[in-house]
Amino acid sequence: MTTHQTDRKGEQPAMRTPPIVSRQEWEAAREQLLVKEKAQMRARDALAAERRRMPWMAVEKAYQFEGPQGKVSLLDLFEGRRQLIVYRAFFEPGVFGWPEHACRGCSLGADQVAHLAHLNARDTTLVYASRAPQADIARLKARMGWEMPWYTITDSFDADFGVDQWHGHNAFIRDGDKVFRTYFINNRGDEAMGTTWSYLDITALGRQEIWEDSPEGYPQTPPYKWWNWHDNYEAEVSPHPKWVEVSDAGEAAFRKRDA
Repeated sequence: MTTHQTDRKGEQPAMRTPPIVSRQEWEAAREQLLVKEKAQMRARDALAAERRRMPWMAVEKAYQFEGPQGKVSLLDLFEGRRQLIVYRAFFEPGVFGWPEHACRGCSLGADQVAHLAHLNARDTTLVYASRAPQADIARLKARMGWEMPWYTITDSFDADFGVDQWHGHNAFIRDGDKVFRTYFINNRGDEAMGTTWSYLDITALGRQEIWEDSPEGYPQTPPYKWWNWHDNYEAEVSPHPKWVEVSDAGEAAFRKRDA
């Protein structure tokens, strides 16, 4: 280890840093660590595969929320899609920051939410829910630049789904008008949420790509092909031939490199 010290009063104390090495030594160290990183990624994929085989819990109660247009049901929150993720954000009287701000942790999470068009393209809806009135939610969203649908909890939804005292993501799936709870992420698990992939990995259907280990009959399409510009999903129903060509070439290059 190398010790980097400072002589100026009031600055950080000496920090023991790693050794300084050549490019070749750095590349060798990185390749050694990459073996462990790939093993961790495979373990994460295996865990997501187990998640897709979790039993479902039927939601029997008719939960009601307030939305921008009035009262809505849990089923309405799906917006016609097959899957739903509900994040319980703390924005209400008694929360630090009220009424100007939501909880700092929930706000940090909201700041890192990926563009929802990509999640929607996988038949999945993400919404936020709090106990604040809709007028306050609309004001907060406008101030902070957040665009996710955000509803007001009006009954025991938060208590029934483990988010009355702390934040968390509940994942649901629907079969027609029947709604089922499929998974729940909270505490430090919430820290990793925000990307399209982290959301899809907690859902019952996963990323819906053919490389995934999923139960028979689950919807799956080739990786990369469904990717699109966030403002082009509706205009382009099937993958553009040029993008298919580009992504095929990329996959071939990856396979050659790994081999």
